[in-house]
Amino acid sequence: MNHLERFRAVMNFQPVDRLPRWEWAMWWDKTIDRWYGEGLPANLQDVFDIHEYFGLDPYKQFWFSTNEPTIKAVQHHVDGGVSNMDDYRRFLPHLYPDHSESIAAMAPWARRQAQGDAVVWITMEGFFWFPRTLMGFLKLMYAFIEDSELIHKMNQDLLKYNLGLLDQVAKTCAPAFMTIAEDMSFNNGPMIGEDMFDEFVAPYYRALLERVKEMDIPVIVDTDGDVTLLVPWLQRVGVKGVLPLERQAGVDGMKLRGQFPDLLMVGHYDKMVMPLGEAAMRREFERLMPLMKTGGFIPSVDHQTPPGVSLEQYRIYLRLLREYTAPA
Repeated sequence: MNHLERFRAVMNFQPVDRLPRWEWAMWWDKTIDRWYGEGLPANLQDVFDIHEYFGLDPYKQFWFSTNEPTIKAVQHHVDGGVSNMDDYRRFLPHLYPDHSESIAAMAPWARRQAQGDAVVWITMEGFFWFPRTLMGFLKLMYAFIEDSELIHKMNQDLLKYNLGLLDQVAKTCAPAFMTIAEDMSFNNGPMIGEDMFDEFVAPYYRALLERVKEMDIPVIVDTDGDVTLLVPWLQRVGVKGVLPLERQAGVDGMKLRGQFPDLLMVGHYDKMVMPLGEAAMRREFERLMPLMKTGGFIPSVDHQTPPGVSLEQYRIYLRLLREYTAPA
């Protein structure tokens, strides 16, 4: 099977020759800095080149940021500069950039995907992530109660922007899947209640995913922490899967599989075992093996590989990844 066939088969719970071998979140910059000192070639500066160097499958992400015209996410951190509608209007000249050049850069990857030689995925920012980035967590929580007009205005604008991006992307590439950056869970569950989700987030998901469905792109939501309570809310609006299923938050992939048989999942390999040696890493793969056999799941580090992991330890992880993804 080629890379595209394998990905689509896994996501459709169909038999495969092996599971994909992929790091969805790559590595911390400090991890890469450490590895340069341990033998990683210094000329490898792009994370996708490093991905290829390690022999991982060619998955290429295009992240359409709301504030920078690049193909990568450059604003992971909360800015918190918006407190009211006037602030938001002042921010508007710095938001919603033109991604035409980035979308044009998808063309060679689209050709590789058409040949089965790569998997292309796109990322857009979600309807909790975006207001939280602009307002910060605390101000956003107050705004849900005291300034609903502002939240709806921001998400209406974001919806219009994302729909326009989808129309542009469709002219260049048919991505194999899409992720939505959301981060609306923490270690004890969702950051907002179901009623707030239904009022402020769900309507915009439904409108966006109606267009995505026309493009036949499965949608996976990227949200850290414990996603267990959030999954049925996401499924109601058309989301097909979640990642990264963080073990430190107590996520149980097999429990999720029992509750949601058709849920797509990526991640769930506990990054905290990686510095503990081969035996610990092997036990973690053994834990994941039953889930790997169910289909609809791609094992990957449950967030970026941290700088406590040496290059030698990561090579052990890769060797085990090749071993355990072969018979799954």
